[in-house]
Amino acid sequence: MSKRVLIGMSGGIDSTVAAILLQEQGYELVGATFRTFDVVQDANLANTKGCCSEDSITEAQKMAQLLGIEHHVLDFRETFRQYVISNFVDEYAHGRTPNPCVMCNSHIKWGKLLEAADAYGCDYVATGHYAQIAEHRGHLYLQNAVDSIKDQTYFLWMLTEENLRRTIFPLGGLTKTQVRQIAFEHGYVELSKKAESQDICFIPNNDYRTFLSQQGLHVEPGCYIDSEGKVLGSHCGYCNYTIGQRKGLGIALGSPKHVLKIDAQTNTVVLGDHDELYTCDVQACDVRIRDMQWLADSPQVTARIRYKSPAVSATLQISPITNGQFPIINLHFDQPVWGVTPGQSLVLYKDGLLVGGGIIQ
Repeated sequence: MSKRVLIGMSGGIDSTVAAILLQEQGYELVGATFRTFDVVQDANLANTKGCCSEDSITEAQKMAQLLGIEHHVLDFRETFRQYVISNFVDEYAHGRTPNPCVMCNSHIKWGKLLEAADAYGCDYVATGHYAQIAEHRGHLYLQNAVDSIKDQTYFLWMLTEENLRRTIFPLGGLTKTQVRQIAFEHGYVELSKKAESQDICFIPNNDYRTFLSQQGLHVEPGCYIDSEGKVLGSHCGYCNYTIGQRKGLGIALGSPKHVLKIDAQTNTVVLGDHDELYTCDVQACDVRIRDMQWLADSPQVTARIRYKSPAVSATLQISPITNGQFPIINLHFDQPVWGVTPGQSLVLYKDGLLVGGGIIQ
């Protein structure tokens, strides 16, 4: 009897090709698409074009029908608002810049999807993510995808070993060019040429400032200051800025300035020069490490401070776990990195394996 797989479908090229490949490998597929917002209560989200929009649900249903597989629309609106949207707003309210895709993958695309897999009698879940799974020292790890440009392991660092035990990534060993070719060869000509969206799925037009305001986050104007505390001018509320930002500051100071620090308590935004954003030291909390002993014995890793940043060699120091809390990690980079941003993910790699991560403080 063939294994049943619940595959997350967005109607896009990656999830469609993933389904094609799994069918060719003999798996019995059940398709699932997520409904993550209410078009009546969240009218401002109704025009989004992301992976869980109304358009994607329609496209996923169409693709499932063409592939001849069972398809379900899963209502995750309450969970999505609780773990993704509320976290997104709360992090900005505290002066941090969150990564909602990390939270969505952990709580929705695996947390809730695995529950649905059990309900539909499926052995595994699958997605169109560009990632691989490998075993090392008795543990399962995420491994970098073959396509280094498309590699999405950074967004998946919160997945547990149990998650990986029931996960299949059909695209991990392929390049995007190969995926497009497979779609073309199977008759999905238009899909093979379709451009990809780079926006956050629930932020219309990638305008997060308007979205935060619509979600009830209103902050009064405050002061720009320099590193010495000198007032430079006024800004329109600290939540409208992120570390490293240069454009849209609305202030002329004779030379380009960047956001160095955001203080939510005092509603101040610190401005300074580009080079002031370089640092060799980063601290992260809410840490998850697969094999603590491995890293304690060999603390040299490579690390990424954001999705598009290169992995940089670093030395890791892990604080002891106290009171059952997640440990804190301190990382010293071999060379300075630019624009370390509180709220973003610090993701650790060793020998091509994702060995852990945390939230930058």
